[in-house]
Amino acid sequence: MKRKLTILGVLLPFILIADIVTKRWALATLELGVVNTGYFMGDYVPLTLAYNTGAAFGISIGNNPAWFFIPVALLALGLMVVLLIRALDNDNTRIVSLALVISGALGNLYDRIRWDRGVVDFLGPIDLGFYHWPIFNIADMAISCGAVLLAISFWQEERQLARVRKASGSGMGAAPEPSEG
Repeated sequence: MKRKLTILGVLLPFILIADIVTKRWALATLELGVVNTGYFMGDYVPLTLAYNTGAAFGISIGNNPAWFFIPVALLALGLMVVLLIRALDNDNTRIVSLALVISGALGNLYDRIRWDRGVVDFLGPIDLGFYHWPIFNIADMAISCGAVLLAISFWQEERQLARVRKASGSGMGAAPEPSEG
């Protein structure tokens, strides 16, 4: 458990501070809705101040979505904490992924609680040639990277369980229960 808390204790403040500082910079520097190029990575990642009152990728849920997103975010955070507690101490991929998702969720939750404008986004939109990637922020990057790593962790666990089943002969036997960390 100490290892899990150490990883969370390093990633959480780093991501939260980076998220809050960059959002404050965006609020102080950028003009709402105006695309600024050449500031970050040349013309590849424009900077555009936007407020996202919806879900991921700006998906809208009514006129006052805070009543929906704040409880959902708290529920999701609770689930991530349970998964972190249950993660094996040597499952670095899962521990890091959950720390990233928790940190990013807290960063965006902070915006939803502090005002009704929504989550501050400022990176993008990015023209991928076939799709314009929506405007996002540091917390969104942490959540996205964490979600991908979490999927990889679950996939690795499933492959390992399949090998154990195959080695036991029948392939139909019960999988061993993972020990709690």
